[in-house]
Amino acid sequence: MKLARRFCSVLWMAALMMLAAGCSGIDSRIAESERPMDPVRITAYMAKNPVADILRAHLPEFEEKTGIQVDFQALTNEQLSQKMFVQMTVGSESPDVFMIRPLEELSLYESNDWLAPLESYAVSDPRYDFADFSGTALESVTVEGKLLAVPLSTEQQILFYRKDLLEKQGIEVPQTLDELEEAVKQLHDPEHGVYGFVARGQRSALVTQLSSFIYSEGGNFLNEDQAALNTEEALKGMKRYVNLLRNYGPPDAINFSWPQSADLFAQGKAAFFTDASAIYSLLSQSGLNKENIGYAMFPAGDAGRKPYSTTAWGIAMNANSPRKEAAWAFIEWASGREMVLQAQKIGNPGARSSLWRDEEGISGFPEGLIPIINESIPIGMSYDRPKVIHVKEARDIIGSIVVKGLVGEDIEAAAESANVQLQELIDSEK
Repeated sequence: MKLARRFCSVLWMAALMMLAAGCSGIDSRIAESERPMDPVRITAYMAKNPVADILRAHLPEFEEKTGIQVDFQALTNEQLSQKMFVQMTVGSESPDVFMIRPLEELSLYESNDWLAPLESYAVSDPRYDFADFSGTALESVTVEGKLLAVPLSTEQQILFYRKDLLEKQGIEVPQTLDELEEAVKQLHDPEHGVYGFVARGQRSALVTQLSSFIYSEGGNFLNEDQAALNTEEALKGMKRYVNLLRNYGPPDAINFSWPQSADLFAQGKAAFFTDASAIYSLLSQSGLNKENIGYAMFPAGDAGRKPYSTTAWGIAMNANSPRKEAAWAFIEWASGREMVLQAQKIGNPGARSSLWRDEEGISGFPEGLIPIINESIPIGMSYDRPKVIHVKEARDIIGSIVVKGLVGEDIEAAAESANVQLQELIDSEK
């Protein structure tokens, strides 16, 4: 049963964190890697993003310190996924290490035994301080009780809002989803170019942002290994999302993914916008006065506040790599405190808890956003989509419910149909 496996996973994680906190007597692998190793060359496939840029910039330091040469290849997200799938399918030894989107790809990789478990490496060196990683970030990279990647960057769903509009109308920042709906109604003024609310409306893209609405109403995508899209709680979350976006959002919201939603808010054309915390950097570079951008916790529903708090990108090791010690040395360096600090200084939210209490670690973030991230992490859900092997298909099934609602179709009927489809998908993976 998946519930039993999840319980075992939680117990495993607790035990692993205690082991990490008490392993000071273990011989250090990093101590070995700090001495030049015998000539060895590894291949690393990285995504083209700010974290990879930081790692590339500091790569000469790693190579000089360890003697390990790295063939560092930066690829677009799509190129990375496609190339990795081909390499893993044919059983290639290369790359040795690679960046991975855990919630999109990890279950597939685990089902094919393509990844080397990392728990024994992670707790072997006290200076690596594995216990410093947040629990939700680690849950995102753990499948069937196995640590299959190490977190590099994280995301939390938050609420962005226009400070000036709320202040002008004397509206308090919404603390509940009911209060959010009321505030959205009051600020919705399309005749003057301002919509009350904006979020993703594209079928697949919307699922991650829908998740927090469902969780906060007490629902979920799955209940153990059973589809749960037609439950009262899940339906309430979906109906609320549809109501906000259909009645108070832009008329073409069905075509919106995060870039379009963020752009509309950045133009000052929406009072509220919900999406990942990491999007703040794009908003702060827009024409919207930074002083007018507010950040708030995701509002509470019937089950309280349950935003997602996930690992957006992790770094993993190829199970077929014959250079695992060198591969781990690279992972340990890339996810170590110093590199995570460098990434956070340019605004990339990392998974190391200590850096969110460190002045240098929070220096790249707006003052108002820092407590929101800090408070979201411990209460967050570690996944923003169903944990299945065929994630893309599952997202399309779930997203179709909202899309049908946005065009005026019956949500409950759509949920019943989608629930059957999702269950068939789950059963096909057993």
